Amino acid sequence: MDLKDFAAQIPAKFNVNKIEPWSAHFASLDPEYLEQFRFAAAGAGVKAANIAVDGEHSPYSADAAERRQAVAFGKQWVDVALAIGSPSIRTNIPPAGEAKPDLALTAQTLQQVVSYAAARNVVVNLENDNPLSEDPFFLVQLIEKINSPWLHALPDFCNTLAHHDPDYAYRGIDAMFAHAYCICHVKDAEVADNGQTVHVDMARTFGYLKQHGYKGYLSMEWDRPGDPYQGTASLIEQTVHYLS
Repeated sequence: MDLKDFAAQIPAKFNVNKIEPWSAHFASLDPEYLEQFRFAAAGAGVKAANIAVDGEHSPYSADAAERRQAVAFGKQWVDVALAIGSPSIRTNIPPAGEAKPDLALTAQTLQQVVSYAAARNVVVNLENDNPLSEDPFFLVQLIEKINSPWLHALPDFCNTLAHHDPDYAYRGIDAMFAHAYCICHVKDAEVADNGQTVHVDMARTFGYLKQHGYKGYLSMEWDRPGDPYQGTASLIEQTVHYLS
C-alpha cells in the first residue's frame, strides 16, 4: 500500500482522525507526491499528528561533514512537515559507531535544526529509541541544554524497557514525560534483543503521563508479532481505559 492511500482507511478501522507517518514509508519527497498525500488525507478527514523521521548521519560524529548532513536531513523533514501539514517531527540521533554520545556536539548540531523548525512553527521531538545514542537520560540532558520551547521529548512506553532493567526504564519514561509536549508512543509489549517479549506496566506508565499533565497525542505503535490491526485496536482500547 502506498502511504498516501493509508490515511483513507484509518477513520473506519479505528475511529481516529490522525496518523503518524514514518519517513521510510514516503515513496517520494517531491512536492507533487507530498501534495497528493495531503490531498488524500484531507479527503479522508485525516491529518498528520507527527512524522517519525529516521536518518543515518550522527549529529555527534567527529566528521564535520557528517554533522552537516545530519542538519540538512533534519531541515529537509521540517520542510516535509510543512508540506503535509504536520505540526511536528520526531528526528532520531543515529550513533557514531561505538562512540559515546557527545552532549555538547549533539546540542550544537541539533540546535541548527531546532532553530530552523522554530522559524517555521514546527516542533522537534526526540525519542528514547536507540539504547546507545538515545538513552532517555541523555535526551533529557540534551533537551535541557538546548532549552527551546520547540524541542521536546517523545516518550516511548517500551523501547528502554527492552534494553534495560525495569527500574531504569520506568525512571527514564518518567523523566521523558517531564519534557513531553505533543506526541508519545503507546506500546504494551515489545520483543527485546534477547528474543524475549517484555511487557509494559500500563497503569504505571499512564500514571507518569497524568502526573506530568501530558496533553499531547498518543500514537499507537504495535511492535511485535500478531495482527497489527487487531493489536492497534487493543492499544486504543487500553489507552481509552487508562485515560478515563
